[in-house]
Amino acid sequence: MNLRVGHSQFYVVSMMMIMLGSAGIFYAGYWLGQDNSPQYGPDGKRINTASNHRKKFAKIKKMTQTSLRRFSLHVGYLKAGVIRLNESGTRIIKLSNGKMKDFDFSVNPGIGGIEKPDYKLVNSKDLTDDINRLSRIVKDRELKLTMLETLLINANLRRNAKPEGRPVRKRDGWVKMTSRFGSRRDPFTRRHKFHDGIDYAARSGTPIYTVAAGIVTASGWRGGYGKTVEVSHGKGLVSRYAHNRKLLVKVGDKIRKGQKIAEMGSTGRSTGPHVHYEILENGKPISPHQFMVKKSTSK
Repeated sequence: MNLRVGHSQFYVVSMMMIMLGSAGIFYAGYWLGQDNSPQYGPDGKRINTASNHRKKFAKIKKMTQTSLRRFSLHVGYLKAGVIRLNESGTRIIKLSNGKMKDFDFSVNPGIGGIEKPDYKLVNSKDLTDDINRLSRIVKDRELKLTMLETLLINANLRRNAKPEGRPVRKRDGWVKMTSRFGSRRDPFTRRHKFHDGIDYAARSGTPIYTVAAGIVTASGWRGGYGKTVEVSHGKGLVSRYAHNRKLLVKVGDKIRKGQKIAEMGSTGRSTGPHVHYEILENGKPISPHQFMVKKSTSK
């Protein structure tokens, strides 16, 4: 469904109508000017051109009516297109489970059905009125469908921007959680210290995946974290993936949910290959455990 193409058809028809009217006026004026000029025969007597007037006007009328009939068919097709747009909009609203009920496509647009035109009643003014009315309706439907599309895209982005699962997958090889969120004994100092994330150990080079869609806000060396990627998911949520050996994204990249963003390593303050995975809310670490569900990127 290409609304822009459909909309442009209205303007094409409108321009053809204007051209048709202009051509009719031009030819009518031309022939009237020719017929108003006195005509004389070989004997010098003036010839009565009344019959010529009637024939030429009949020809103009026939040409115009034929063109109008063709345009009336186009208008009929365009009316059918509007009806299809209404049906498409209604289906989209139903799929939204009532969340977009404010967009009403069921209102009668006042353009009639897909009836066969009555050519005897066809005239340029009626067609022009139909085209103008259809143009207004299509603009209205185009705006509504564009807004619906935006809302659906945003709703989909919100769903995909919610962190879920783990940054590693079992299908890529063995994976073991080596440290949980909370208090733990520091592997270097052996003192108890709060651990801001979760550690997953695996073979060096194991793929690291983002747990939600978002924008890369950091990609590079970050002190003790080593090579790190940070992804913003909106509403103050950020996921962090540290100690990688290789980074596959750069700052500003748009990331989809489950996209491979790095390869596991042991850079920074690390005792072996693993990924340190954090979730931050407004800059403060929160437990990633609450975002772990069965249907996740970990499978």
